[in-house]
Amino acid sequence: MTSTRKKLTEMARVIRSKNSGPFTLTLDILLQEPKDFYALREKNAFTPELIGGLYGIDPKMVQGIIYFEPAFAVKIVLPRPRPSGSPGDTDVYGAQQHAPLLDLDFQW
Repeated sequence: MTSTRKKLTEMARVIRSKNSGPFTLTLDILLQEPKDFYALREKNAFTPELIGGLYGIDPKMVQGIIYFEPAFAVKIVLPRPRPSGSPGDTDVYGAQQHAPLLDLDFQW
């Protein structure tokens, strides 16, 4: 059996980020195919270590990774680098923080 790599951008219909309060961000990944959702969940593809590495934070700071079956979605909660709207904040809405996810690929 041969294995292949599949990019997250090929599997997802939506990859986005947004504030989930002034101190936290939510990364949302909505998958196109249920089979991809189930494969990612079964493999525990999103781990605090993966997210911590992508975002340059201690994996212990990842506050949640939720596989939400009704929407075939993965929600990841992590702290904002700065509170929303505080001095030095470059993304008040948290809408530009999903970019590190765009290069992910997974082996099947």
